[in-house]
Amino acid sequence: MTQHAGRHRHIIAVAVSVVLALVGAVVVYGATRTSEGPPQSPSGAERNQSPSVAAPPRGSDATSSPSGGLSAKSSDPGTVLKASPPVAIDIPSIGVRTNNFVNLGLASDGSLEVPTDFSSIGWYGAGPAPGQLGPAILAGHVDSHNGPAIFYRLGALRPGAKVIVSRKDRSKATFVVDRVQSFAKDRFPTALVYGSTTRAELRLITCGGSFDPKSGHYVNNTVAFAHLID
Repeated sequence: MTQHAGRHRHIIAVAVSVVLALVGAVVVYGATRTSEGPPQSPSGAERNQSPSVAAPPRGSDATSSPSGGLSAKSSDPGTVLKASPPVAIDIPSIGVRTNNFVNLGLASDGSLEVPTDFSSIGWYGAGPAPGQLGPAILAGHVDSHNGPAIFYRLGALRPGAKVIVSRKDRSKATFVVDRVQSFAKDRFPTALVYGSTTRAELRLITCGGSFDPKSGHYVNNTVAFAHLID
C-alpha cells in the first residue's frame, strides 16, 4: 500500500466519527434562535436519497503511485499544489472571512476533534491540505450558545461561488463551489464526501437541516463540494 493510499483509507475510516463529533459538539442558542434556523441548501438537495455509504464519484477509484502521481486509470488532475497548511479563508458570497484556523486531530475515542471556538474553522491535518490532490476537509460549527457560528450561512452557498484559502507558504488556493447538499446523519455518504478524487477538491462541513429539540441536535449535515481552479 502506498503512503497516499494508506492515508486515504485512514480518512475514510474516521469519516463517520467526523460527522458524529461535529454534530454532537454543536449547541443551539436556545431562545435567541430564529424559527427559520440557518440557511439551507436548495430543496432539491434535501431529499436524502443517498444510501448509507454512497458510491464514490466517477474516477474516485484512482490510486496514487509511490511518487505521488496519479495512476494510469485517472484523468489529468489539473492544478495541484504542494502541501501547505491553511491559515485563512475568504468566502465572499456568504460573508465568511477569518484567519482563525485550528488543526484537528483524533480524539481518544478515534473521532475527529472539533473546534472549541465557535468562530474558528478546523482542518483535518492528516488529510490533504487545501490545494493538494484529494478532498481537503474543513469543518466548523453552525451556531453556538450565543448566536450564529462561523459556518452559519454555509447552506446559502451556491454553485459558482468562490472560496479562497490562504496557505502558510503564502500561496492562495482558489476553489469554485460545485454543489451544496444536505445529508441525513444516519445516511451520510461517506465515500462521496471523503473518497479519493482525481483533482484537488475541498469539503466544507457543518450541521444543517431541521433542529430536533428532543435530541438537541440538527438532523442533517450540510456539505459544500468545491474544486481547485487556481
